[in-house]
Amino acid sequence: MIILIHPPVAKPCEPPAGIARLSGMLESLGVGHYLLDANIEGLLHLLRMPVPSGKKRDIWTKRAVRNLEHDLDSMRSPVLYHSIDRYKRAVRDIGRVLARVSQSGASAGLANYEQTGLSPVKSRDLLHAAENPEDNLFYPYFRPRLEQLIQEKQPSLVGVSLNYLSQALCAFSMIGFIRQTFPGLKIILGGGLVTSWVKNPRWKDPFSGLADHFVAGPGEYQLLSLLGMNAKKGTTWRPDYQKFPIDRYLSPGFVLPYSASSGCYWKKCSFCPENAENNPYTPIPPKQVLSELKHISEKTGPVLIHFLDNAISPALLHSLASHETRVPWYGFARISPDLADPDFSMALKKSGCVMLKLGIESGDQRVLDALQKGISIETAAAALKNLTNSGIATYVYLMFGTPAETAESAEKTLGFTVRHSDCISFLNLALFNMPVCADSVRMVRTREFYEGDLSLYTDFIHPAGWDRKHVRLFIENTFKKHSAVSKILKNDPPVFTSNHAPFFVM
Repeated sequence: MIILIHPPVAKPCEPPAGIARLSGMLESLGVGHYLLDANIEGLLHLLRMPVPSGKKRDIWTKRAVRNLEHDLDSMRSPVLYHSIDRYKRAVRDIGRVLARVSQSGASAGLANYEQTGLSPVKSRDLLHAAENPEDNLFYPYFRPRLEQLIQEKQPSLVGVSLNYLSQALCAFSMIGFIRQTFPGLKIILGGGLVTSWVKNPRWKDPFSGLADHFVAGPGEYQLLSLLGMNAKKGTTWRPDYQKFPIDRYLSPGFVLPYSASSGCYWKKCSFCPENAENNPYTPIPPKQVLSELKHISEKTGPVLIHFLDNAISPALLHSLASHETRVPWYGFARISPDLADPDFSMALKKSGCVMLKLGIESGDQRVLDALQKGISIETAAAALKNLTNSGIATYVYLMFGTPAETAESAEKTLGFTVRHSDCISFLNLALFNMPVCADSVRMVRTREFYEGDLSLYTDFIHPAGWDRKHVRLFIENTFKKHSAVSKILKNDPPVFTSNHAPFFVM
């Protein structure tokens, strides 16, 4: 028996895809296992804790507590997504309750977790969290839950999937509790964040004795090896979501998260962690993808498919375009001549595509070339126009402060955004972070960004003096203040952002 755990805190809008695929593998091989989504369970447990009377005096908190169950039900109903204003109020009110039940020294939101004095990028702080699990805000939830579950299931192994920094402190608190209470139990730690740690050249395993094994990359074969089992190389397993509480997530129906590949097929962008970590690109054949999605959809009845790929491959996009999925879908796609083709965009729409996330990054061709994006501004403009005309929403990602960008380049990005604002449904504005193991690190002078041995990014001296302070001021005082931009930003769903954006355009 194996227990696989998804720890708090991550956006509670869909089940975790990583352990769903592990579940499919274990199920096919007849290995008993249990999936614990401690994220959705823990957040709902926290929300239903009594708010201390001293924190219920203001009108906002009283209203939020009174309307909590209604707001949670509304998040699971498509009606709420007809009004961005009502949606924002529901999300803010749920967040208010979480803030009020938080204790001094620890606080949780719908997508974040903080503990005073502890940082998820410092190994000593994560070890402190493991040594003192009772300090964690979710301890009243996970202590009895894990005790009962482990005593009942008697597992030989517990796997913890750690994908985001927002999960790290809680993950280590849970691991520490398991280690203290069940010292003989083997613990495996994997997931996206763990992969980035292990692939970092500075990795020296500061957690020896806490976790028995660290898994970098897709974990199917490594888990099989630990179980003393083998599988033919190249074998893939269909994800299984039936062990998750699919009716409890905060979305208007079941969202099916699906990875059609690991790694990135382009893998040339100078700022990309996939490139810096040298993760291999491993796609699932498009025919198999469509077959798996059909099978899973028939069993789970999703209202939306979320492709988790770094970028949906051209081969899969073409297969989707010639196949009606019957379920709306969205995901990341690279700007390409295909998207600049009106007929192809229309075919994508007919296939069920409701939104594409597009990493345009900059409106200056010189910057795009320096970043090795492999796209042209003209193609990006044509793609935005064609997708919009086809009825496909666009969620555009822009990145400021790269080594190649200047103040003039940033102004060009603003100009591009304004000119095409009628074809941009949503915007994500990011400040550039330099991966510590990126090739471009050698081109600039670096300095510590976060004081932590687990930090994945480094600060740098910008060659044009376009430092983070100036970039922030430009974004806040110039870019966001433009009327065309501010109008787009008002569309963005708070906290859940691109995960819930499709529901406003379906």
